[in-house]
Amino acid sequence: MRSIGTTDLSVHPIALGANVFGWTADKEASWAVLDAYVEAGGNFIDTADSYPYWATGESTSEILIGEWMESRGNRDQIVLATKVGMLEGLKGLAPRTIRMAVEASLHRLRTDRIDLYWAHVDDRDTPLAESLGTFGELIREGKVRYVGASNYGPVRLAEALQVADENGLPRYVALQQPYNLVERAYEGELRDVVAREGLSSTPYWGLARGFLTGKYTSGATVDSPRASAAAHYMHTEHGRKAVEALGKVAAGRQVEQATVALAWLAAQPTVAAPITSARDVDQLAPLLAAADLELTAEELRLLDEASRP
Repeated sequence: MRSIGTTDLSVHPIALGANVFGWTADKEASWAVLDAYVEAGGNFIDTADSYPYWATGESTSEILIGEWMESRGNRDQIVLATKVGMLEGLKGLAPRTIRMAVEASLHRLRTDRIDLYWAHVDDRDTPLAESLGTFGELIREGKVRYVGASNYGPVRLAEALQVADENGLPRYVALQQPYNLVERAYEGELRDVVAREGLSSTPYWGLARGFLTGKYTSGATVDSPRASAAAHYMHTEHGRKAVEALGKVAAGRQVEQATVALAWLAAQPTVAAPITSARDVDQLAPLLAAADLELTAEELRLLDEASRP
């Protein structure tokens, strides 16, 4: 288990992303994935009120997770994270928006508290002190335990932390941002802020929209709604080299490339738990295997050098 920043949140090294629940995974498949994840020792589930509104017109992921936790009676064993700020009709981080959104999420999730409540996107139209002040009220009321920042740049993240410190407001304890072997913009000012301020990172797109699974070879046809977004990496030199290096390490360890890609990410400074999703139990198995794969210094060096643009 790993800690989120300096909090008492102890989480599995691989977080289960729930963006596919109700979208490419129906209720039966979603519950099967959730059951398998918990049975393997997982406890960190990450969703959002906007998942997958684009496909279903409602917050189906939260609904399915809430029904599942109630059915299994396991709420106290789960570190539950959801987000506010990107749902149609409840966009931004104005106090009233946060208030409405959190009550709706609690209702759908069938719980009285959210362990980690993410600001899903930076809202530059609302003063940071107002958003953080509202989060503070929710923490005092017991509806939220900790808050995190998703999709913040380094300047605004540092500013939010400074505003919190100067005004006695809750600090963001973690950052959620894109990061993987072929998308490494995080390894700069943003990571510096996270490290300096004692935050943790729980990156998404850890498999580069599926590209790092090794399925996207030249000429291959992949049945996935993200296929077109992932395939463009094949047209970059560092993308091809990264997959070649992944294949070499995976073959040597007798594991799948996705396992190696997530193990590399989990080994990076400031990273607590990469977020990854699965449409079914078969997809989940190699992702969970990353938690037990400790790459050698030579393997990490090979992957690092091969994947740099």
